[in-house]
Amino acid sequence: MGLYAASMRRRHACLLFLASALPMRALAAGPALQPAQPSWDALLRLSARLRALDADGLNPGHYNIPPDARAASDPQGYTTALYASAYAALGDLLQGRVRSLPDRPDIRREAVAMVAWQARLYGHAEPSEVIEEAALLPPGMEALRLALQVARAQVAAGGWPSVPTTGGTIEPASTDPERVPALRARIAAEDAALAATVPVDPALYDETLLEAVRRWQAANGLEPDGRVGPATLVLMNRSAQARVNQIRVAMDMRRAAPRAQPGRRIEVNIPDYRLKLLNGTRMLLDMAVIVGKPNRATPMLSVTMTTVQFNPPWGVPERNAREDLLPKFRRDPRAMIEKGFRIYQFIGGERVEVDPLTVDWASIDPKRIPYFFRQDAGDSNALGRIKFIMPNSDDIYLHDTPDRHLFSRPGRAFSSGCIRLDKPMELLDLVLEGTTGWDRAKADTVLESKQTTAVGLRRPLPVRLFYQTVTVEQAGVRIRPDIYGLDAAYARALDQRGAAAPAVAAAAPRQQTEKAASAAAVVAR
Repeated sequence: MGLYAASMRRRHACLLFLASALPMRALAAGPALQPAQPSWDALLRLSARLRALDADGLNPGHYNIPPDARAASDPQGYTTALYASAYAALGDLLQGRVRSLPDRPDIRREAVAMVAWQARLYGHAEPSEVIEEAALLPPGMEALRLALQVARAQVAAGGWPSVPTTGGTIEPASTDPERVPALRARIAAEDAALAATVPVDPALYDETLLEAVRRWQAANGLEPDGRVGPATLVLMNRSAQARVNQIRVAMDMRRAAPRAQPGRRIEVNIPDYRLKLLNGTRMLLDMAVIVGKPNRATPMLSVTMTTVQFNPPWGVPERNAREDLLPKFRRDPRAMIEKGFRIYQFIGGERVEVDPLTVDWASIDPKRIPYFFRQDAGDSNALGRIKFIMPNSDDIYLHDTPDRHLFSRPGRAFSSGCIRLDKPMELLDLVLEGTTGWDRAKADTVLESKQTTAVGLRRPLPVRLFYQTVTVEQAGVRIRPDIYGLDAAYARALDQRGAAAPAVAAAAPRQQTEKAASAAAVVAR
């Protein structure tokens, strides 16, 4: 007992030292706070909270958290290092660890009053509570935390089995001794109800498995039809670690994200294939959209819709002409003429139309096409009947489309970059509100005329194209495929040890270090 008592006396002396070494007042730049002297247990709780930052999608190893054993041998250094770690973590929790990335203008951060938060951290009797408050500040964080915990548990359990992709779509009521058992095992890894059942025939895609597949598809943003085709298989066969990373990215992107602005605006979440027209927080319109293919990705943009064009012609971009139209003209130029396509050539500085039937298409070099292509307005036009113009250097716009069947697909990355609309007329009604002389009847008349007509909007609309694969909704967390690999790139930046640090981190902690050193000197004497 003597050794234990001596140990406790030393521990108590260390506590008194640590308490004296801590800051006795808030920073002058921060709010007025009562002096706080955290107890030894409070410091240990702060240390433990920092070591649990992985629950917030951050890597505790990035914050140089001092070992608790250091407190006994170097209490001053321990205190200084612990608060420096806490402040660095606080900055990432409040402002996001990844502050920006190339070609990601959709990653935006609001200014955070770090000095005030720092004052709270240094003046609080329970500094771990300040860290926890900052961690849960963004909307949806509790749901994401739980989803991250579940995803990490799945990784720790070895992930889940894959489902063979050869053999086409797995149809309900079909029999397959290899793929159906694999499908059952894959879904059971996440579906406790299915895991608790024993199939009569393991090779049969029975009703119990069908309902479980439908639940899984609905939870992952797919059409819950029970048909296990390419889109479902791609999502099922992604790794458990990829899901962990997507959730971590979603958590970091929410930190210091701009709040919803008043007034009307359009938001397009590209990997969710959805367009929403909002007024403040109120939803006015929600529709499915088609976005760019991975090799022709829709760029992230913040622009303004200014004009609506009725019966638009399509001036075909060079890449579309080379990769899409040239093969079709080679196969059947007459069919392309019937779809309203025309070709032109500049001769002597003047644009001259050329008869496609007179061209030797087989001899045309795709890298040096001497023609440019245009499709007349009409029912077959690739832009449909309406084009919503929002000037930008990428020539991206919203438009109607004749390919209506594609909207029933769960994955809708089919375009060359522009956004195709499932409900163009509903959007038209809303954007034309307040524009003198325009209503649905006038719009219908203009559309029926087949004449190309443009009208400027009286109330131009902000439009934001952004990338968010993980959404938090009433039903919980929903995860979409990372179609452009942007989450993977973000996760790599998130895991870089040299990621962004708080811009004001250097000066203020130095003040506290000096206070701690001064207090330590008094105790030492």
